[in-house]
Amino acid sequence: MKKIVVTGGTGRFAPYLKKIKTKHLIIFPKKKELDITKFNNIKKYLKKQKPLIVIHLAGLSRPMGLHEKNIQLSIKLNIIGTSNLVRACADQKIKLIYFSTQYVYPGNKGNYKETDSLLPPMNYGWSKLGGECAVQMYENSLILRVCMTEKPFAHNKALCDAKTSFMYHEDVANVLLKLLNEKGIINIGGKSQTIYDFAKKENPEIEKNYLKKIKKVFFPKDSSLNTAKLKNLIKKK
Repeated sequence: MKKIVVTGGTGRFAPYLKKIKTKHLIIFPKKKELDITKFNNIKKYLKKQKPLIVIHLAGLSRPMGLHEKNIQLSIKLNIIGTSNLVRACADQKIKLIYFSTQYVYPGNKGNYKETDSLLPPMNYGWSKLGGECAVQMYENSLILRVCMTEKPFAHNKALCDAKTSFMYHEDVANVLLKLLNEKGIINIGGKSQTIYDFAKKENPEIEKNYLKKIKKVFFPKDSSLNTAKLKNLIKKK
């Protein structure tokens, strides 16, 4: 059994993790208990709990346009907040598992491997890559570049000319607990397909949308992931 602390316990993904039956003791502190923007708060909380692993979900994600409008908030939460957590984990020799995103890749060719070059196409991707930089400096860590979304699909329209590797939150939660002992970088996602094809499986009535109509934030044409590494690891479990 491992004692695990999860940041971002009130976010969209955490409820699915809470549903997983596991032998591990998983704690979901509220923001007032563990505030990633306050380094001393993090240190005190981790010293009290003494977890073996911290899974870092907290941060700013959607709406992605907010990262363009308010870079101060994006930097504070996703870059400085993550850096604070890395420092505290390194000081106490706690393993850190960091949820990053497929949007650290350029998003123009798809089938991205963990070793491919990185060039985020929008500020959200840059903010998550900024967090990755701090995590990469700490050897006892795992970076997960995750491509996930809610079920049911949250929108009434979906892009038919943009590919990705969406996986539902509940499926990512099941995969996550199989990777607790891994280190390095792992892509997590599903089949490469257009967002429209992914969404219409659950909602046949969903309408088509197009990249040229997305004006609030740039969206990549093909951010799909190569998940061969993940599949090989799961086979060995």
